[in-house]
Amino acid sequence: MPKVIVAGALALALAIVSFASGGAKMKITSSAFQQGGNIPPKFTCDGGDTSPPLQIAEVPSGAKSLALVVDDPDAPSGLFTHWMVWNISPQTNAISEGSAPKGVQGKNDFGKTAYGGPCPPSGTHRYYFRLFALDRELDLPAGTKRVQLDAAMKGHLIGQAELMGRYSKRK
Repeated sequence: MPKVIVAGALALALAIVSFASGGAKMKITSSAFQQGGNIPPKFTCDGGDTSPPLQIAEVPSGAKSLALVVDDPDAPSGLFTHWMVWNISPQTNAISEGSAPKGVQGKNDFGKTAYGGPCPPSGTHRYYFRLFALDRELDLPAGTKRVQLDAAMKGHLIGQAELMGRYSKRK
C-alpha cells in the first residue's frame, strides 16, 4: 500500500510541475497540415523545399527563448535532423511560410544551415516539428550540430510542444 501512495504522490507532483511550467499547454500548429496529417509536397524536396507556416501559442511565462527542431525518426540511418533554430524570442507567435524565425540556425543533416524539407528515400516517414521553451538563451554559434544543441538545452527546458506530419516521396 505505501508504494501505491508514493507512486500516486509522485505522479501528482510531476503533473503539477508540468502544468505550472506550461509544458502541458504550449502549442505548435500549422495551417498547411493537421496533426498526424500529410505534409503538402510544396514543403518537401518534391516541391519548393519551403518551410511551412507555423503558429505558436501558450508559451510559458518564464521562457527566455524558444528552440525549434524538425526531425525524421524513420530515416534509414536513424534520427535525421531537417532544421534547427534557437534563441527565438518567446514572444514569437508565428513563423511565416518560407521564412526562418529570427534566431540562430544550426547545421542540419543535409549539411545546410537552413530548412531542409521532407525527402524520404522510400515509404512514409513521420516529421516532428518540436518547439522547446527554455529558461535562458543558448550560447551556441550558427552552424552548431544537433548533439551540441541537445546538450545545451539539457536542464533548461520549461515547456514543449510537438506537431507531427507525414510524407511519402513522389515517384
